[in-house]
Amino acid sequence: MQHSTPRLLAVAIGASLALTLAACAPAGSGGGDVEASSDAPGTGGTAVGFIMVGPKDDYGYNQAVYEGSQAVAEAFPDLEVLTAENVPEDDSAVTTMEQMIDRGAKIIFATSYGHLDAAQQVAEAHPDVVVVQQGNTLPEEDILPNLGTYFGTVYEPMYLAGIAAGAASETGKLGYVYAFPIPQTIANINAFTLGAQTVNPDVETIAVATSSWCDPAAQAEAASSLLSQGVDVLTQHQDCTKTVIDAAEAAGAYTVGYHADASSLAPEGWLTGAVWDWPELYIDIVDTAVSGEFTGSPYNANFRVGLKTGTNPFVLADFGPSVSDETIAAIADAEAFLASEEGSPFVGPVYAQDGTEMIAAGVVPDYAEIDVMDYFVKGVTGNLAQ
Repeated sequence: MQHSTPRLLAVAIGASLALTLAACAPAGSGGGDVEASSDAPGTGGTAVGFIMVGPKDDYGYNQAVYEGSQAVAEAFPDLEVLTAENVPEDDSAVTTMEQMIDRGAKIIFATSYGHLDAAQQVAEAHPDVVVVQQGNTLPEEDILPNLGTYFGTVYEPMYLAGIAAGAASETGKLGYVYAFPIPQTIANINAFTLGAQTVNPDVETIAVATSSWCDPAAQAEAASSLLSQGVDVLTQHQDCTKTVIDAAEAAGAYTVGYHADASSLAPEGWLTGAVWDWPELYIDIVDTAVSGEFTGSPYNANFRVGLKTGTNPFVLADFGPSVSDETIAAIADAEAFLASEEGSPFVGPVYAQDGTEMIAAGVVPDYAEIDVMDYFVKGVTGNLAQ
């Protein structure tokens, strides 16, 4: 079983939206030739930029990004690593990336789902700068020679975490606090539910939307509502995860973390987490760009990796004290199944909430099909928020 723990500790950096130079440790194994003189996109720069939609210490999505950026700093000591926190998903993202380019960045990671439009604008305006966007997809005809998207198959570890949740629940009710009904989120909720159903076929996942990636007040309200309905395991698709985890721990409920290992917040109720382990992928993207090989590479596309490739950057965190050896063994077997040719959280038959068959028996949908999922599966309670 592959587990992930944060590789680097976040350290205090400047205020929100301030560009900061990360401290560079001795070179690691991933460093490329930053003196490349080619005219290819991404070459000849003195910096790499990372923009984040939230704070670097959110126990979640942006913390994982920041930790990955620091791995780049270690691997490429001749490049400045510039980071900007709390960058909105609007024209502010364009302005921030332009400032990074002015400071020598020839490679920029735009890391939020809603940063895609800004990433496209900057890539079009600066053909010598590689811009990679995290989590979204582009029509193939819109992918410029210096642009790409990348992500992992998030729903695979969430399926495995669902097994832990289903085994731990005594009420058979699981709670899911999510932001927006985008395909990623829907696939995660569905996979989590289907994983839990392998342990308890009658399990129910109650899904509540906050309509925000990080709104602690809305998260607290959603968590309270779910706990009042008898939910005894809480999980989430939110960028900042502390509020929901704290609510579960205070109520004596179990929790499944998301984006980053937050087990320290829930010493009693932590089951596991589905978390990002970005360093290897970030380093390879930078290495590809500074080597002048970005255009035409797998990253100059909608790059996706999962358990079938063996390189998924989204992995399970360590298990909590209440997870039994039997459950851990079941999760290991399920992980091996997902990595096989015939494996998927969504191998048919899969039914929608109303009982309509969405995936026929024996069919294994590919990653592209799952990336456009737009329905909740049977066992999920809640409407798709608009």
